[in-house]
Amino acid sequence: MTPMGLCVWPEGFLWGSATAAAQVEGAGHEDGKEDSVWDAFARIPGAVARGDDLEVAADHYHRMPEDVQLMKRLGLGSYRFSTSWARVRPGDRAVNPKGLDFYSRLVDELLEAGILPWLTLYHWDLPQALEERGGWPNRDTAYRFVEYATDVYDALGDRVQHWTTFNEPFCSSLLGYGSGAHAPGRQDPRAAIAALHHQHLAHGLAVTELRARGAQHLGITLNLSNSIAKDPQDPIDLEAARRFDSLQNRIFLDPLLRGSYPEDTMRDLTPFGLAEAIWPGDLETISAPLDFLGVNHYHDDLISGHVEERGSDGHSGGGKRPTASAWIGAEIAFPSRGLPRTGMGWEVNPDGLRHLLVRLGDEYPGLPPLYVTENGSAYDDEVAADKSVHDVERTEYLLNHVAAVGQAIEEGADVRGYFVWSLLDNFEWSWGYGKRFGIVRVDYDSLQRTVKDSGLAYARLIGAASEGSTPMGALGTPFPT
Repeated sequence: MTPMGLCVWPEGFLWGSATAAAQVEGAGHEDGKEDSVWDAFARIPGAVARGDDLEVAADHYHRMPEDVQLMKRLGLGSYRFSTSWARVRPGDRAVNPKGLDFYSRLVDELLEAGILPWLTLYHWDLPQALEERGGWPNRDTAYRFVEYATDVYDALGDRVQHWTTFNEPFCSSLLGYGSGAHAPGRQDPRAAIAALHHQHLAHGLAVTELRARGAQHLGITLNLSNSIAKDPQDPIDLEAARRFDSLQNRIFLDPLLRGSYPEDTMRDLTPFGLAEAIWPGDLETISAPLDFLGVNHYHDDLISGHVEERGSDGHSGGGKRPTASAWIGAEIAFPSRGLPRTGMGWEVNPDGLRHLLVRLGDEYPGLPPLYVTENGSAYDDEVAADKSVHDVERTEYLLNHVAAVGQAIEEGADVRGYFVWSLLDNFEWSWGYGKRFGIVRVDYDSLQRTVKDSGLAYARLIGAASEGSTPMGALGTPFPT
């Protein structure tokens, strides 16, 4: 199958799009919401490009019904969203009824529109009050997370079936506490490793508790990459690629799916306290059975151990503050392969997604069903005179990566859904509003929504898939009404 070929999708394959609360909601301090670590981080000079903050974002909090109708017009089968801990339990004190009411109304709107709610409990917005009590490096935060998770489940569990505990714990641990590129902006390797383990623990505790309360579809979402040694004959490059794979992939996959950290990871991180963070029984809790695994993938990584090699790892962020390496204990460089790049500077290689999805099944027997929970691209949009957005590069990226998912399925990968990132242009973390991932453009002055050509193409793709097959190159039909 090629991008212009025909793919027959498995019955029930789920087509969706995704956002995150902190990135789209706005209403940063309305209806009882208090600071998250990202609200506080955005106030640090130089932390976020142009000094952008989260107060308005895409104003989804006030425009939610309109946005759900837009999802319906696009033909989405599912909407992956997150709840904000800082909105549901401001300061992590007690439940905020107005905060939970927003998510209850969102779920009702989705169900009324025939769209499956896919809820993520943690997409990086820890209450700042908890950070001030130690944050994720403090083991107690794992138990506070379970209280928050059960509050959300008790309110929405009668209508929401699919529950994701964490989105990309790599970012909220190693980037947040190791490199300092993400909130809360610390640069402490030991704190980063403790945060990573405590997030694993929080995940396992929450899965156990929510399953006891009746939840049936529980999973986690990881951002995974292919670690490719620049020179497979060079021991230095091979060692760097091993280290990268350990910190990007296996330090998350192995505890969750095998109940143990990899032996080489334990050796590498001995100086940084991983062994001390692990208490008896932790790994049994962390490896609670999963009903699905979410895979976020944007790009591959070519790896070298020769630090003079040029290239970006894509994780340094858009702020002006100096950052440290997220690759704790390792010397890693990211040379270029000369591939096209997105506006984030990330290489475009759709076959990397195919390879990753197939590899996961090969390397982890008993792997739960996979969902591509994020895949997308940022480019600089140009708005035409008629206000349309002809985003050719994003459209090609989307269709070629969907084709790669189809190829992975043909090769035996058990992939059951695809969520494009993102539904809306939004607050792109330390890049602020300077990077646009949306298939729907948001005018940040008027907050008007405009479906881009990539969104129109995705709607046509979904429509074709619902009829049993997807002609990847058929982009000429009108937007559904």
